[in-house]
Parts: sequence; structure tokens; C-alpha cells
Amino acid sequence: MIELDAQAVMWLALGSAALGVLLLVIVVVLALRLRSLRRDQRRAFDLASGEDIVSALGRIDGGLDAVRRDLVTLHGDSEHLRELLRSTVSRVGVVRYDAFEDMGGALSFSAALLDERGDGVIVSAINGRTETRCYAKPIVGGGSQHHLSSEEEQAITVAAEGRPAATAPAGRRRRRNAS
Repeated sequence: MIELDAQAVMWLALGSAALGVLLLVIVVVLALRLRSLRRDQRRAFDLASGEDIVSALGRIDGGLDAVRRDLVTLHGDSEHLRELLRSTVSRVGVVRYDAFEDMGGALSFSAALLDERGDGVIVSAINGRTETRCYAKPIVGGGSQHHLSSEEEQAITVAAEGRPAATAPAGRRRRRNAS
């Protein structure tokens, strides 16, 4: 048998004790990690409802499929609405002016009401001292088959440029035609 002296036995005992303390620290650290892992596991696998994380992810995936279908439907609906909006009045241009030299206050006007394609109508009102005359002319693609005055053309330009619906001064005064 091997005989060890007292000093060697003391060093072996101290080493074993140090190793035991080190292993005890490791066991405590692992126990704390295991406790944290079990707590996270309980959260992931909700034992009260009986649903685990896999079934929860399956349920969420089914919900996402429904959202995707709804999104496709909404996209189609929005394209339909966009097409409808293209034909609504979205561009307005108004030009006020004095139709006659003896009349002030810019009471006459031309108003262009157009959609995105430049189709619509232009309404003009010529105000005189004793009467007012109104005219409406169809506009297709920013132009008309009817003769347009410079004020009407300017109103169409204001509307086509998308400026806010406001008044713009006419470039020149209109003169009364001798009839």
C-alpha cells in the first residue's frame, strides 16, 4: 500500500475541499439557470390553457393567412376605388375678370372642373350691368370642340396644373364684341 505523509494528505484534503466548493458554486449557478429556464418554459407552454408554443405558432400562422387574404381583398378594393376617383372632379381652376371695360370688381368668371384625365366642364359667367350670361362647355383631355376664350383656357391651365381652387387674375381685359 502507498503511504502518504501528513503534508501530502493535507494538500489532498485542501484540494478536494477547494474542488468541492468550486463544484458547489457551479451547482448553484446551474440551479439558478435551470430555475430561469423553467420559468421561461412555463411562459412558453401555458399549462393553464393547455396550448404549447407550437400550437400557438400554428394559430398565429392561421391568423396571418387570414390577414394576407384580407390584404389582397383590400388591395383589389382600393384599385377599384382609385379607378372610380379618376373620373371624379379633382382639379378646379377659377379665373375672375372684368368682361367689360365699364364694369369693375372682376364679377365675371370661368371655372374649370376637371378629373385626373383632364375631362370635365368649364362654366363661364359673363356679368354685365343688366344681365348675366352663363355658358358651359365640355372639356375632353384638356381641350374642347367649342371655341374657348383666353380666360377659359387659363382656368383649364390652372386646374390642370393642380393649383388650389382659387382665383387667378386674367392676363388681359376682355372687350365687348360689337354685334
